[in-house]
Amino acid sequence: MSTFLQYLLHFLINFLTAFVIVRFIYYPQRGSQKFVLTFLGFNTIIFILFNYMASIELSMGVGFGLFAIFSILRYRTDPMPSREMTYLFILTALPMINYVMFSQNAYLELGLTTVLIGLVLIFLEKGWGFHFTSSKSITYEKIDLIHAAHQKELITDLEERTGLDIRYVDINKINFLNDTAEIKVYYDETRNDR
Repeated sequence: MSTFLQYLLHFLINFLTAFVIVRFIYYPQRGSQKFVLTFLGFNTIIFILFNYMASIELSMGVGFGLFAIFSILRYRTDPMPSREMTYLFILTALPMINYVMFSQNAYLELGLTTVLIGLVLIFLEKGWGFHFTSSKSITYEKIDLIHAAHQKELITDLEERTGLDIRYVDINKINFLNDTAEIKVYYDETRNDR
């Protein structure tokens, strides 16, 4: 196989792997296009840089330095949440993994590694085996329901008004002058809340 065709094949394998991770694992959980360009753009350019660095025979140390710079890059105007930083790190490391395995003709290991990365991401995104609880602070005006004897009625009222599956509540502050209470509700987190 010619060098050009081999490069094109490797590029397509890398891009398709990144595309599957972004489109079918990340995107269904978030439904936002905000970081799609960042993920696929970083993945593509780093793969191309690794291939060209190898063609001009720069040391892998330079490659690791470049990888480190890209992986710790922070945007000044819009900080990236930790979940998206994790995806960015994975999609930044993916071209390096692909390049090393391509250069060693380790296609079986590459396939296994790709499948394992995908399975771990799916497992974590689906939350299989995990039960997550979130909380929200609410200013509540039905002061008569904050009494400990009325906790079930309080939770029922809050569930009807918020649509959340509330587990328990903490009453943080009571203002008898205004007949309000600052409470924190703890509820089961769904996929959309994460």
